Amino acid sequence: MRPAALLLLGVLLLLVQCNLYLLIGGFGMHGATPNLLLPVIIFVGVHEPSMARGALVAFALGHALDLFACAPMWLFTFVFVAIWWLARIAGVRLTAQTALTRMSLAFAFTLVEAAITLILLAVFGADTQRPIELATIVPLRAAATALCSPIVFRLVQRLYPPSTPVRAATEAAAT
Repeated sequence: MRPAALLLLGVLLLLVQCNLYLLIGGFGMHGATPNLLLPVIIFVGVHEPSMARGALVAFALGHALDLFACAPMWLFTFVFVAIWWLARIAGVRLTAQTALTRMSLAFAFTLVEAAITLILLAVFGADTQRPIELATIVPLRAAATALCSPIVFRLVQRLYPPSTPVRAATEAAAT
């Protein structure tokens, strides 16, 4: 049930992200569009106990972004699974509790995501100047993603029950 709800939330956030791109692009600031799916991937990497479900959610949301963004096929699929894996390794469960730490994590992971994407575009892309042009919008996009991340974290957190161990709760009730 949780993966389906996460995928539905991801698609809704992707639609919001696409509309923000059109809205912000009307002001000539395409680079300020936040990546609303990245905080979802970070949250899943930190809080999802099942490796298979977490990887599947990251894969599906990355593939959806590939389709919606008209990006080279499998680019964001690979990048999102890599970001999920890095979030899983980092194990930032304790540090992602306040809005400030969530924003800093989103900022840092957006920079990592941009680096991976730009490297892949430089190596496999047909236009060698495109990654250099895209690198100029990375700080603005990372800042926009960081500003939106507390809201997205809060939305995703509603899909996950609190992670209190059952044994500790039953022992506390018995005393």
